[in-house]
Amino acid sequence: MEHFRDSGRNAPVADRRVFHIVLSGPPRPGLATKIQAWWGGWPWGQLALLAVFAALGTQFIGNVLENMARIGILPGFAFLSSSANFEIGESPIAFRAGDTYLRALVAGLLNTLKVSLLGCLLATILGVAVGVAGLSRNLLLSRLVRWFIEITRNTPLLLQLFFWMALAKAFPAPRQASGVFDAVFLTNRGVYIPSLSLVGGPFGIVAALGIAAIATLVLIVLLRATGRLTRRSGMVATGLAVAAPFAFLLLVGARPAAELPALSGFNIRGGLNLSPEFAALLTGLVVKFAALIAEIVRAGIQSVGKGQWEAARALGLHDGHIIRLVVMPQALRVITPLTTSSYLDLTKDSSLAVAIGFPDLVSIVNTTANTTGQSMEALIILIGAFLTINLALSALMNIYNNRVALKGSRR
Repeated sequence: MEHFRDSGRNAPVADRRVFHIVLSGPPRPGLATKIQAWWGGWPWGQLALLAVFAALGTQFIGNVLENMARIGILPGFAFLSSSANFEIGESPIAFRAGDTYLRALVAGLLNTLKVSLLGCLLATILGVAVGVAGLSRNLLLSRLVRWFIEITRNTPLLLQLFFWMALAKAFPAPRQASGVFDAVFLTNRGVYIPSLSLVGGPFGIVAALGIAAIATLVLIVLLRATGRLTRRSGMVATGLAVAAPFAFLLLVGARPAAELPALSGFNIRGGLNLSPEFAALLTGLVVKFAALIAEIVRAGIQSVGKGQWEAARALGLHDGHIIRLVVMPQALRVITPLTTSSYLDLTKDSSLAVAIGFPDLVSIVNTTANTTGQSMEALIILIGAFLTINLALSALMNIYNNRVALKGSRR
């Protein structure tokens, strides 16, 4: 682009004009040019390689279909509507022997989602607290945090799950269990904690939270598409999305009800019961990945220059305010991408639940493959489910990471 200005020295300022002449650039590459650049300099070699892979894949699929036909198994997913003649020990939805395999897989998927989401949330809270504590000037506290991180990071997760499972089974029976503040009971039949529910409404608190989460996601996507997504608008949208379903429940007569566990006969009644398998799995995942997130938080905080700390102290801020208001907003640009990887690893490692008897998606898919013989279809379902979960989680974290990076670049 060239600029021509009417630059007479004696000409009045109002008469001076700027003329823009836009020169056309080189023509954009066509489709053929793009395909040629994508294939590179030796397209025939790449075509031959693709042909070899296609031939191997065709032979593999043909062998699988031939073996299935020989043992009398029809390929396809029609088995999902058949009756599953097995029980599921723990399920967020009602399931009994005789229900369809599809319902069994949905129950396993919900169990996987439950432990993964809770694990990510609790591991983040514990990891941030441990990471900040590791930078404390208290020598004893920092040393204890360092030992915790090193021991947890350098032992296999499967071994830790076995340890937590053995510990859960070593708790006393319900009649001998002593409650923590008469509200939490650790027994060999599970962990009993207080529960909060909604009585008298068309749906419960879990469904209300699910509706709120979906509404929040929809509102944020709409705000982002219209270019109006800011911190304030995002917080307002989240508040409205969370308040709407609970306000509806209150309007139709639902009331919150808290229930405390209490000893009744030979067992504990009331409250929320976490099975030993679920409690051991959740504890193992939270402890393991909290140590990893703690190291990420420590590295992110230390990546902020010392000048930021000194400037904040010069303004009279104490360490708590400095970390929360000055350091953490800058450290998030380092913390968020690595934490995303930890979330994905936690979700994938939840499949180790099969080793301690928790009926997650992997365990139910394995049982389905053994009882129906549809091993290939069961593996396709398992791979598709984990890909969907991890890609959705990665997309959400990438949106948040872009917001953090954008804030950092504006500064």
